[in-house]
Amino acid sequence: MKIINEGSTNMDKLRDPEIREVLIERLILEHSKSSETLIINEMSVSQGLSRVDVAVLNGIMQGYEIKSESDKLIRLPLQVNEYNKVFERMTIVTADNYLEGVKKIVPSWWGIIKVTNKKGIPTLRTIKKGRVNPSLDSLALAQLLWRDEAIDLLKKRGLEKGILSKPKRDIYKRIADSIKAEELKFEVNQFLKSREGWRGHLIP
Repeated sequence: MKIINEGSTNMDKLRDPEIREVLIERLILEHSKSSETLIINEMSVSQGLSRVDVAVLNGIMQGYEIKSESDKLIRLPLQVNEYNKVFERMTIVTADNYLEGVKKIVPSWWGIIKVTNKKGIPTLRTIKKGRVNPSLDSLALAQLLWRDEAIDLLKKRGLEKGILSKPKRDIYKRIADSIKAEELKFEVNQFLKSREGWRGHLIP
């Protein structure tokens, strides 16, 4: 398994770093038998418009968004909109004080993990497992690819004619118009997992 990074303890209020550490430890344990699993910190989506706190790539793409006691929910609706386009499963990891508010914002297919503050130590409990995303966006999936990856995909599919010298937006549009989301999500997943140049290290 590989974990990569893209891009203060407070005894009164839990913050993102403490929750993230515990969440990643839990995810590493859950996927410890899978050498094909990639865990990414702060993965950009929608060309940098949003960054999901933790992404897990194995057979599918899963996202985890953290809302600690120190966070606010003001950006959550925008984040929900962007994450819904690319992640096959999404889970929100939220402090108890935001639980009811979060339930009103996230779609019914999202999973929910509640964070409890035990004397400054975060404890995670799954409230709802969630389901598979019923609708993905082909253009948003294509935009997860680097330019050279997008071109490689077009060549693989025999779709590169007249597009290779065009701007990225045209390349992404060609992919989105030509490959169904159900197929594209698999292709993008494979490119991301084999990508070189991201900082990372192997987790035993």
